[in-house]
Amino acid sequence: MGKPTGFLEYARRDDLRRPPEERVRDWEEFHIPLPQAVREQQGARCMNCGVPFCQTGMVYEGRTFGCPLHNLIPEWNDMIMSGNLGHALARLLKTNNFPEFTGRVCPAPCESACVCGIYGQAVSNRDNELSIIEGAFSEGLMRRRRPPQWSGKKVCVVGSGPAGLAAADQLNHRGHSVTVVEREAHPGGLLTYGIPSMKLDKSIVKRRLDLMTDEGVSFVTGVDAADETVARRLMAEYDAVILCCGAGRPRPLGLDTSAVTGVYYGTEFLKAAVERQVFGQTPAVPTAEGRHVVIVGTGDTASDCVATALRQGCVSVTQLVRRRREDYLVAGTLPLDYAHEEAAAVTGADPRRFSVQVKELTVDKDGALTGAVTTSGDTLPCELLIAATGFAGCERGVCEAFGVEAGDTVTTAPGRHATSVEKVFAAGDMRRGQSLVVWAIAEGRAAAAEADAFLNGYTNLVRPL
Repeated sequence: MGKPTGFLEYARRDDLRRPPEERVRDWEEFHIPLPQAVREQQGARCMNCGVPFCQTGMVYEGRTFGCPLHNLIPEWNDMIMSGNLGHALARLLKTNNFPEFTGRVCPAPCESACVCGIYGQAVSNRDNELSIIEGAFSEGLMRRRRPPQWSGKKVCVVGSGPAGLAAADQLNHRGHSVTVVEREAHPGGLLTYGIPSMKLDKSIVKRRLDLMTDEGVSFVTGVDAADETVARRLMAEYDAVILCCGAGRPRPLGLDTSAVTGVYYGTEFLKAAVERQVFGQTPAVPTAEGRHVVIVGTGDTASDCVATALRQGCVSVTQLVRRRREDYLVAGTLPLDYAHEEAAAVTGADPRRFSVQVKELTVDKDGALTGAVTTSGDTLPCELLIAATGFAGCERGVCEAFGVEAGDTVTTAPGRHATSVEKVFAAGDMRRGQSLVVWAIAEGRAAAAEADAFLNGYTNLVRPL
């Protein structure tokens, strides 16, 4: 511990944000890094607790406490304070394959478990983590690492989201020949298609994919493993298959929208926005430009839909939240995340309406959406309804194609990743249900260790779960 009194001497400083009225006019990332001297002070705030709950990663009564990856947080915080970027990077990469992703989009369960936060403010672990990896890239410390020899074993990872990428990265570094197949036109899964660019610029995703390619991982896009012919070929050609296809089956809105145009799920809307903004495509899902938008649901997806609608030029945006306003209060105050802060700056009001849902929809003679009748009795103008209602589980097609047992998620033994089919494993949201990016990475690492043991008879990969 470099500075025992650091948590007493320095106040928490988060990365700065660009003004909301400015950032809604573009798709650029909105966080601004702190100066290095201030960042070193933030590292010095770490108390180096005798029992660092920040890295426990346990689940108790349905809540996560600490980092599921068991990141060595006190160690790299100490190295930040000392200005030792190389050692900080070595400790960070020991447990986390992709700190540039978690440092941007993770809700930081490590900070809610920080002892420093019991009577004061938690250490800014997420921002500290991001400063390490971005500093490493800018200083040229992130160099290609290829295994000294190849095992001769071939592994196919189906799905290129964070779980799939983590599994591929681990197994590649163990010397197995890894191919990642992805049904979309571009790899990255939800990192590419599910998280808007202002939170995670797609150049950051591409930078990592390029590095993994340089290290030996092969990426093949436009391949749908739900096709039984494709599944049979993969089973025949590879020594192990890891399914990491997410849990993208949306939870139904609960309304009959079969004859209504203008109703979409949150993931559809966000994916279309990325396809249009990043890849120059023209998807079927319309933009929010010139439309009254109503978003049903809460959580990150709903917030990202609010922020995306604002950037696309909506006339108005309203977010309907089922639960009471009181349920979201923190110390008597209603927190504003980045999207609500932007909506307040643009429209002058918080877009959220609590304890209300959509009861029915109104349409014109052509079936186009015109309004949303709410349970509170009023009718909101609405030409685009986005259901950010969460996810009901994994899509069945891939499970059926490979013959693995599945309910809402793929069936595995408790704490295991092997499926009911020999040499087929599952990881990420597809196995545990909708969760965080950090959990997906942990799942991918654990599945990689299990697959490695299957291939080699043993493994030296550490299972984070």
